[in-house]
Amino acid sequence: MDNIRVGLIGLGTIGAGVAKTLLENTALLEERLGFSLTLTAIADLDITTDRGITIPDGMLTTDARSLINNPDIDIIVELIGGTEPAKTFILEALKSGKHVVTANKALLASHGKELFDAAQTYGKDLYYEAAVGGGIPIIKALRESLVANNYTFIYGILNGTCNYILTEMTEKGSSFKETLKEAMDLGYAEADPTLDVEGIDAAHKLAVITSLAYGVPPEMDKIYVEGISKIDRLDVTYARELGYKVKLLALTIDRGDQVEARVHPTLLPFNYLLSKVDGVFNAFYVRGDIVDSTLFYGRGAGMMPTASAVVSDIADIGRNIRAGIAGRIPHLGYRKDLAKPKKYMDIDDICTNYYLRINVADKPGVLAKIAGILGERDISIVSVIQKAPQEKGFVPIVMLTHEARESNIRSAIREIESLEEVGGSSVVMRVEDKDLKNKRS
Repeated sequence: MDNIRVGLIGLGTIGAGVAKTLLENTALLEERLGFSLTLTAIADLDITTDRGITIPDGMLTTDARSLINNPDIDIIVELIGGTEPAKTFILEALKSGKHVVTANKALLASHGKELFDAAQTYGKDLYYEAAVGGGIPIIKALRESLVANNYTFIYGILNGTCNYILTEMTEKGSSFKETLKEAMDLGYAEADPTLDVEGIDAAHKLAVITSLAYGVPPEMDKIYVEGISKIDRLDVTYARELGYKVKLLALTIDRGDQVEARVHPTLLPFNYLLSKVDGVFNAFYVRGDIVDSTLFYGRGAGMMPTASAVVSDIADIGRNIRAGIAGRIPHLGYRKDLAKPKKYMDIDDICTNYYLRINVADKPGVLAKIAGILGERDISIVSVIQKAPQEKGFVPIVMLTHEARESNIRSAIREIESLEEVGGSSVVMRVEDKDLKNKRS
């Protein structure tokens, strides 16, 4: 029986899960693959901390390059995260004739083109299923299972921390600050939760998904990103009263020669499947022109779900090695020489529905002024609700609009906030509701 040897760089939470899987599920993997996957060496700066697994003597080292330069190792698994030295290790591994598996979404989102070009240059595979969606096999689905489809859109709930916070705010009426502390106490949020709550983690994943779906390079600076740290419990409550849940939604949408790619809080109707994805779970709602609608749901993070995805990549590369091939599947789903390039759409150019909350003085004529400002910019109103006063002299007015252009909404809000009858900053959130889109003013 052939033996594929694996070198693991990084023995953190995910690395420990990968090591555990390869060491404990050896027989199962051999039975399914017809060859063995042997964990040969593990490199980490800390090789003394107990990870809760039994690692054979002599397997641990602090020298990552000893794995990269080991001629007996076929596949390098990079699980240290961050940009450097992860990027350098991957490039050196590819150059030295190793195939690579990574779960490093931030690195792929910012330097993916360079890494995939290097993999192609050296004739090696670079797989990354675990970088997006943890244990959800979305990369394989987009690259292989749904290859016959033009993707109309992909919507995703891609960050478990944000989804947990918004779920708790919806169900308990608690504030963002209270719920974030709870998430940190439970281990769902990092000590510094910025990457999660500001939408950056979800945007890293969306950059990869957008590349797979539409053949564009992953470019973080082209993705509009807005997090949930400014979400007020009032708006979660008002949204619920209107029949919506607030979710941090990642969207990538085909617009002909352009593609929308954005991450932001979004109102979704209660009856949408994505609205029912609660807690720390993730989901991808994919619409293809052939397959129609599909939903991928599961744990988007965590030690063992992510390890499952990493080992699936190791197994796939092992099969390729056995067959004497590499590059069987284009790394980003498209042959670069055949792909028809699309451009990223600017956020100002998108058209969608909006939720607006504006605090106004409790006196006649204010609503007419606001409606006039909106009307001048071709923004029509679906519904208006005046809520109970939240502060002395001001009452919140909540509106849902018909589809409008983002730049017009921003311009209108600036003028509205300059009115002496308007107090404080207004709240603007986008709404994804096909029934609302079908309404006409």
